[in-house]
Amino acid sequence: MSQEREKLRSRLGFIFLAAGCAIGLGNVWRFPFITGRYGGAAFVVIYIIFLLIFGLPIMVMEFAVGRASQKNVGLAFKELQPKGTKWSIYGPIAIAGNYVLMMFYTVISGWLMYYFFSMAKGSLTSVPTEAIGAHFGALIESPGTMTLWMIIAVVIGLGICAMGLQKGVEKVTKYMMSALLVVMILLVIKSVTLPGAGEGLKFYLLPDFKRLADAGVWSSIYAAMGQAFFTLSLGIGSMAIFGSYIGKDRSLTGESVNVILLDTFVALMSGLIIFPAAFAFGVQPDAGPSLIFITLPNIFNSMGGGRLWGSLFFVFMCFAALSTVVAVFENIISYWIDVHKWSRRKAVLVNLVAIILLALPCVFGFNLWAKFQPLGAGTNVLDLEDFIVSNHLLPLGSLVFLLFATSKRGWGWKNFLAEADTGKGMKFPKWSRIYVSYILPILVIFVFIMGYIDFFS
Repeated sequence: MSQEREKLRSRLGFIFLAAGCAIGLGNVWRFPFITGRYGGAAFVVIYIIFLLIFGLPIMVMEFAVGRASQKNVGLAFKELQPKGTKWSIYGPIAIAGNYVLMMFYTVISGWLMYYFFSMAKGSLTSVPTEAIGAHFGALIESPGTMTLWMIIAVVIGLGICAMGLQKGVEKVTKYMMSALLVVMILLVIKSVTLPGAGEGLKFYLLPDFKRLADAGVWSSIYAAMGQAFFTLSLGIGSMAIFGSYIGKDRSLTGESVNVILLDTFVALMSGLIIFPAAFAFGVQPDAGPSLIFITLPNIFNSMGGGRLWGSLFFVFMCFAALSTVVAVFENIISYWIDVHKWSRRKAVLVNLVAIILLALPCVFGFNLWAKFQPLGAGTNVLDLEDFIVSNHLLPLGSLVFLLFATSKRGWGWKNFLAEADTGKGMKFPKWSRIYVSYILPILVIFVFIMGYIDFFS
């Protein structure tokens, strides 16, 4: 007799879980930086348009595939595909994508926890600017320290999954997301009331299309499209799993809009934390790890009560990262439960060992294996792993979901629409069939090709 599928207890639990998966370093790290690069508010307007015409339809499709199949992505295509077709080949590839994502995401989550610990302990308070840069250098040059904090991140994430779907994953994510929102609002209030914060607010909130033109209109459009696409973690089944855990009482378009609104709210609020603070202290928001691990600690160091605000900021970052870690771990665990009929306990214990071992190359890429530069001078293992996920699996996986939901040789438009529209709430627009069947796949291919051009130029 087949085991009855676990279900989420509440609608709020589903929205927080799916949003928690989407909300991550792309929102609180990458979004403010690329908004700064492409001229502020004008870029945000373009980004929101692409979020609706690009991210929303693909999210609805991924949820629909999960809910209709009642399976993890490893089996979902097999359950729904017409006889004689081979869509199910993508299932194990998607799960492999979840593993690759966790090979570096757990390492970065460990960095954030280490920084929270350092900030709370006072190690970054009242120290010269160069000491803050040296603190990050010392972290990435130490394989032992990085491994320890990566293991802590893996143990916390899988420990929550081990507690079960309702009592662990759903309950803890609700608390974590609620805390994230409260801490974020406190940080926004602090940042916007700093002396000199007004210039940062003006830059961020008043559209200046001349600044956008100076940054390059086409570059800005592509960047907005890419950010709208990558921020939602679509394409590797990490949304489909939560579709499989919910009932049929609400339509999927309305639920997807709620998830996207929460995801966008966090991204926009992150900008309200970073821009006013950066402008108040005469710092340009800049790229990559230096923004989070060097620039912002220097800002907190200059503030009254900087230790408290810095600690709160890194708590916020930890919750954003861990909400993604827990959601993706749940997708991985459910694969072994669904496909191989393992108990939840066995799936957690085996993956605890597997993910720690798989994350070690990323750790060593910064120190012991620093000479290995897989994508050219200055690159490392993390860059390679991120390139595999962001430039391949997310766009190509999204294309698979798109074609599967609209093609006659796949699950098909009628089946998709019936599933998406089941329940109360907003319906998927029937008039969009031509757009999602023909135009949207071309846009996804465009993002895929431009991702290559962007990366190697």
